[in-house]
Amino acid sequence: MDTSDIRWNEPARQKILDDADAVLREAVVAIARENDGISSDEAFAQINARFIDYEPGPDIRTYADAIAAGEISPDDAG
Repeated sequence: MDTSDIRWNEPARQKILDDADAVLREAVVAIARENDGISSDEAFAQINARFIDYEPGPDIRTYADAIAAGEISPDDAG
């Protein structure tokens, strides 16, 4: 077997992505709920501090900007 053949099947891959999206969503909403008036830089740092061993992308900055702008409602979870 070639190592490139080792991969998750599509249902498992989708479940992993859905779970990862839910964890990210929960983190963004929790930071918004816990930090009224937070700056985008601080929100960005807090989002990144919740995850280990990954490189943040520009989408994380978008979420930090939305938290700072008050665009994330604490009622948006789930």
